[in-house]
Amino acid sequence: MTTIKPNTTIRLNNITKHMLLTASLVIGSITTTGCNSSAPTTQSKMIETTTSKADAPFKNVDSLPHYLNRDIKDEVFYFVMPDRFANGNTDNDLGSKTLKISSGGFDKTDKGMYHGGDLAGLQQKLPYLKSLGVSAIWLTPILRNQAVQDGSSGYHGYWVLDFTEIDPHLGSNDDLKALIAAAHNENIKIFFDIITNHTADVIKYTECHGNDGLQWLMENGRECPFKSVDELAKGNDYTTVIPKGHENLKTPQWLNDPKYYHNQGDSFWKGESSVRGDFAGLDDIDTNNPEVVSGMIDIFKNLITEFKPDGFRIDTVKHVNTEFWSEFSPALLAHAKEIGIPQFFMFGEVYSPDSKVLSEYTTNGNLQSVLDFGIQQALKDTLVDQHGTHKLAELFERDADYLDHDSDANLLLNFTGNHDMGRFAFMLRDSDKKYDDNEIAARNMLANAMVYFMRGIPIIYYGDEQGFVGDGGDQDSRQDMMPSFVSTYNDDVLLQTKATTADDNFDEQHPIFKQLKGFSHVYYSYPALRHGQHKTLYSESSTGLFAYSRTIKENGSEMVIVFNTSKAEKQATFAVEKGTYSSVYAQPTTQAPITVNKKQMSVTLPPLSFAIYQAK
Repeated sequence: MTTIKPNTTIRLNNITKHMLLTASLVIGSITTTGCNSSAPTTQSKMIETTTSKADAPFKNVDSLPHYLNRDIKDEVFYFVMPDRFANGNTDNDLGSKTLKISSGGFDKTDKGMYHGGDLAGLQQKLPYLKSLGVSAIWLTPILRNQAVQDGSSGYHGYWVLDFTEIDPHLGSNDDLKALIAAAHNENIKIFFDIITNHTADVIKYTECHGNDGLQWLMENGRECPFKSVDELAKGNDYTTVIPKGHENLKTPQWLNDPKYYHNQGDSFWKGESSVRGDFAGLDDIDTNNPEVVSGMIDIFKNLITEFKPDGFRIDTVKHVNTEFWSEFSPALLAHAKEIGIPQFFMFGEVYSPDSKVLSEYTTNGNLQSVLDFGIQQALKDTLVDQHGTHKLAELFERDADYLDHDSDANLLLNFTGNHDMGRFAFMLRDSDKKYDDNEIAARNMLANAMVYFMRGIPIIYYGDEQGFVGDGGDQDSRQDMMPSFVSTYNDDVLLQTKATTADDNFDEQHPIFKQLKGFSHVYYSYPALRHGQHKTLYSESSTGLFAYSRTIKENGSEMVIVFNTSKAEKQATFAVEKGTYSSVYAQPTTQAPITVNKKQMSVTLPPLSFAIYQAK
């Protein structure tokens, strides 16, 4: 028991390396007063973040509203690549037994091939995900792919041929329905990736690939130089050719006609080529064509009708013209509501940290939300590169860019890393700052906490909860959760465990698993952490403290969250709205007492730590 006197700032002892690795949470009742109040007392209890009677004050997935009526801001997402997760049915490892184009490509030793994970395996692991505190699962694309293309496989799902059928490597349409039903029974939502920008690479150009479409004639490598609309108008266009036997590979049938594609060669990711060029050779759909807009809307309406998912993540959004999204998104939302999915939600991938670029698609494009590459960049700036916490303040100053009639920054999706850019733990380990494993663990913890407790909706990238690191982005960040046979995965040194990816990595006692589980319990317990409006209270031009509040104006509910990104203990005083606050959570497990005098909060935090306070 501790007495906190008014006008006194209590300084904390420096935390030890051991405490940096601890994944416990503190529940306190630390009351602070103004000058005229009597001195209160402090009482705290240490609680492990595993499910137990001691966790009773905190909420889990079962405490949330029913999935059909639940606000998207109440979710904790888990982003998973099914092929790399769990193998529930080895009979489908080789893919289709009848369609050669979607069979094969299975090699557990090759990081670019199918490894056998499937929807049945994911369904079997629902208890693991629910224990982690996950309320929504986002799957990489699961529709039927071209199994092998240019020496690699479609394990990732982004080479779609058939927009009506689940890829046979992952299971069947019935398997997806079973997964969704099982998840809904656990009050968990299911989202999956969709692609409107391109299909698998089937259409070829005689100028690049010869009259049979099977050659490479270009002298400058394996690409077809992009040709602009102006060049096409002069008759300088590509001549399309579909290799013999591939004329009817795609479903629906209309997708087999080259007239529904741009056919302008490979994108070089700038200007016109960014929205009309082939994405690394993949057939770029002509989303400027009204017939295509109507056809794509019908495709995804049918998927909603058949499978009843809770929403979509949309791939390569910035490579599609904005006008397409302004029609596509409202049409699908209206259809979902008509068939009884009132909270259907879609968020797009716009690979840019610039809020002006990102918000173009939530305002003019009518999408509900996008992945927030801006916050990911700010996490890297502050926690990897050790820039000042003003980088976070600058990020939130731009939140007004997202505000319109149906969206705001609270709907953005927060993440630390992903299957393209790599994992945050890798960014830390690869840094020229030469962090040791203890400091990597501490900085990784802070990044996770920022994803959960800053405005926006948190996403866990599969494997992060088991300390996965990887060797970079793309294939180097797509490790197996089931025992791996890939040598470049199995030589990784994982965070906070002696396990390797050669092991079965579903350890619910892993410190990071327990840490994230604790975060989810706190997140679900305080509505202001999910719905509150952000206000920056304090930042620094160097590493140090960043303080902000989350407030629900309708009822006055307010939380104040303070992070310390420095390796030194830091103190600050800043203005707050209320006169009394209590500490509800802190990591590492050291109390973070405060004083409040005349609505001025003074707080001192240990190195690389954070604390959450609730207004009384």
